[in-house]
Amino acid sequence: MSSCIGTTIVAAIAALALTVILPTTGQGQDATKGKGAGKGKAAAKGPNPNVVHAPIPRAADGKPDLTGTWQSGGVSINGEAGAPPLHPLPPIDQHEITRAPLAYKPAFEAKRKSIDAAVDDPTLYCLLPGVPRIATMPMPLEIVQTPKQVTILYEAFRAWRRIPISADLKHPTDLVPTWMGDSVGRWEGDTFVVDTIGFNDKTWIAGGGSVHSEKMHVVERYTLNDDNSLTMQVNVDDPEALEKPYATGATFRRPIDVRVEEYECIENNPDPDHIKKALGKK
Repeated sequence: MSSCIGTTIVAAIAALALTVILPTTGQGQDATKGKGAGKGKAAAKGPNPNVVHAPIPRAADGKPDLTGTWQSGGVSINGEAGAPPLHPLPPIDQHEITRAPLAYKPAFEAKRKSIDAAVDDPTLYCLLPGVPRIATMPMPLEIVQTPKQVTILYEAFRAWRRIPISADLKHPTDLVPTWMGDSVGRWEGDTFVVDTIGFNDKTWIAGGGSVHSEKMHVVERYTLNDDNSLTMQVNVDDPEALEKPYATGATFRRPIDVRVEEYECIENNPDPDHIKKALGKK
């Protein structure tokens, strides 16, 4: 069980540490760490003689089988100060991720600058992180895949996403803006593409006060690799808030002896008051 105090402190620390780029995963566990933090492509995939390659698992319908528990960072993957992870993972290849920085239109740049990222982070108040930010929270997620639907269960904030598979990526016509938006998916070859719209404007794209409008449109591309990792490429378009699309991504690993557990943030959550007091704010 994830305690409120521990996990919300993690979220607050993450908010302080994040820039407007989603984090990559840790050194030694993910070969992409520290590469491609700016514009362009991060670490083109290359051979590593120490990496074990095997055919990717496939479901009964022949599609890559994404089912299982995944994590892009956190103690289970990277360990913590002075201590390696309990179950170190084998090395993997470098997987290409295209990145482009957030570029805001003037009104939204002013809004971003008015935010105090240390105390205004919605997750500090146990509110859902939204998409794509939820994917790189330092807790595991579980993917459940069927021929008609993919479901993602996140330990972070007890969030979930139901992603029906639709060849034309057709969304319902009666969407109400929500924290996690409305997602539909389809297979493009061996890549699972998720198209999400219908957001409210209360979440952050990443950290650092990275605001958006209700017109945000997120496309995620999940590709299963033959080194037992999963690459996520994300493109974010927001014609109201952004001057140009934002691009980021992450590489997920299968943590050993880890499962999605209960996460109750709101119970006895002391973090907002503690952080404000530490910063001399009321």
